[in-house]
Amino acid sequence: MNNKKGRVLAIDDNEDILFALKLLLKSHVEIIDTLNDPSRIPDYITTGNYNVILLDMNFTKDAISGQEGFSWLAEILKIDPSAIVVFITAYGDAEKAVKAIKAGATDFVLKPWQNEKLLATVSSAIRLNKSQRENINLKTKQKEFSATLDQPFHEFIGKSPEMQEVFTTISKVAATDANILILGENGTGKELVARALHRNSARKDEIFVSVDLGSISETLFESELFGHVKGAFTDASKEKTGRFEIASGGTLFLDEIGNLSLPLQTKLLTVIERKEVTRVGSNNPTLIDVRLICATNTDIHQMLDDNSFRQDLLYRINTVEIHLPPLRERTGDISLLTNHFVKHNTKKYKKSFKGISSAAMKSLNQYSWPGNVRELQHAIERAIILSDSEILQSENFILSSPKKMISEIEIDTMNLEEVEKVIITKAMKKHGGNVTQAAEELGLTRTSLYRRMEKHGI
Repeated sequence: MNNKKGRVLAIDDNEDILFALKLLLKSHVEIIDTLNDPSRIPDYITTGNYNVILLDMNFTKDAISGQEGFSWLAEILKIDPSAIVVFITAYGDAEKAVKAIKAGATDFVLKPWQNEKLLATVSSAIRLNKSQRENINLKTKQKEFSATLDQPFHEFIGKSPEMQEVFTTISKVAATDANILILGENGTGKELVARALHRNSARKDEIFVSVDLGSISETLFESELFGHVKGAFTDASKEKTGRFEIASGGTLFLDEIGNLSLPLQTKLLTVIERKEVTRVGSNNPTLIDVRLICATNTDIHQMLDDNSFRQDLLYRINTVEIHLPPLRERTGDISLLTNHFVKHNTKKYKKSFKGISSAAMKSLNQYSWPGNVRELQHAIERAIILSDSEILQSENFILSSPKKMISEIEIDTMNLEEVEKVIITKAMKKHGGNVTQAAEELGLTRTSLYRRMEKHGI
């Protein structure tokens, strides 16, 4: 197994030193290049993609002061500001070491070196460089992602008064660090709101982490959100960084927060109040700095009345509440959204459409859209994939029949547990056992439906 890691460039005008470095490092790193002429440094730096540069402080022109080495350090950092440079000198002292670090060097090694210490220094410098590169790549990807969102709220589209009110609220609170609670039915765009808040905040260049709490089991909750150390439990073969730590400095979006049990709500509240997390199996807390955005499709205020949601937790997460209206309450946006999705999917599937018929648009406007914007988006995409005509017609859209009200479903009991069991059973039977379709009709996630089916033994 090859455990060699990193690319190293050693620069020294003493060939014996370079030979010794190459002999020592070749068994430990992927590449060890040597250079005895510092004037060629720019060529090597721009083409070598090195993780670490070992730089002699004193060359022939100036064998004692180290000034020549400082000049080449400045040149290297000018070419690559993130370069990891380790100075090597036979005339080192504490004053030069401090000056080297202030000038931008990462570390300082004295000749003659101890092999173990030099290897440890190089290994540490390689890890530092790779960590920096990962952070840069992550930020670059996030910037590129944000750059593609050329509309103020991207696909979060609407001209209706209800949506304009939502946009106004986003504009007012985005720049703050206030905790936000987004309320709305499935498919209304709660995560889009969360991302819009992040993109318009002071944290926009930092990470946005989204967590679907409905998909995390109670046993894995702490490990996923707070992390764990190696050996914390049976399957903990290596340490894991939790979502709170990953999101530190940026925004953490907790979706489906209404699904949390009371014990998990207590653990979450403790982290929010203390602004620190302790990994499972550890006693050492880690400070965190996150902007918290939560969302739920449940009536969380009714949950307060039912004593199934902690009031003190709600106070912590809803400094500001944003209510997303269902599509049936913003019918004026259906045509706007339809045209947007038609344009998007026409380009995506390389099809040519001249538009949508007035009869088809009328059908879309009259439909109740129980799955909200997500259902409309899927309906348009499916129609474009299957249609062979240049104009989308009513028959291109497969719209489910209106849902029955609970009062219309035959139920022989007033017990809420039994009512839920009957409705889930009927939904599963209606959709031939298809959990995805049944969950969509019931307004639940697949995970939430599985959990309820397990509870009722369905």
